[in-house]
Amino acid sequence: MTSETIRNPQTDQLLTPENSALIVIDYQPIQVSSIRSMPRDELVFNITGVAKAALNYNLPIIHSTVNVATGRNKPPIQELQDVLGHLPTYDRTSINSWEDTEFKEAVKAIGRRKLIMTALWTEACLTFPALDAIQEGFEVYVPVDAVGGTSSAAHEAALRRIEQAGGKLISRVQMYCELQRDWAREATVPGFMDVFESADGFNPEKANEAAKRSAKG
Repeated sequence: MTSETIRNPQTDQLLTPENSALIVIDYQPIQVSSIRSMPRDELVFNITGVAKAALNYNLPIIHSTVNVATGRNKPPIQELQDVLGHLPTYDRTSINSWEDTEFKEAVKAIGRRKLIMTALWTEACLTFPALDAIQEGFEVYVPVDAVGGTSSAAHEAALRRIEQAGGKLISRVQMYCELQRDWAREATVPGFMDVFESADGFNPEKANEAAKRSAKG
């Protein structure tokens, strides 16, 4: 039961905490309320989990909003602010965040080529910067269950377009497992389990601990 030596985390072909970054774009009330490709409460739960996981593995995070400064839009949903509210946001007017100078400079300043990119809507604010980032040599990974579109058809067509351009489609759980990689890396295991805490407050790790205490009498 011996794990192999940890591969170089900078050059590993898979996602690692040292070679990737999270991009979060436009999870604002108007955008969330217009999602039709999946249940909105599930979307909120999933993107919140992705954000928690990024913090757990100490990934650099770039958080962007649209039209907050102009007064045309509201700040990010509270569930996401509860997780990422301590970080700066890059507000912009462009639909394509890659066309915003401050946003693009912030992404490039991270110095990481693997971008885990999430946004609303899939067909616009995700697709456009994803295509541009790929064109400039970045690897784009999209957790498909943490993004959404104004219809299922729009969402699926956008994902196909990103994939055809070279983007990688993943799931949020795949992202968590890829970053964790080995249960022997115990420091991040509690945070890994925390992202599965459900809306009714059930936490598998806490439940397991309670079961162990009960068995001991």
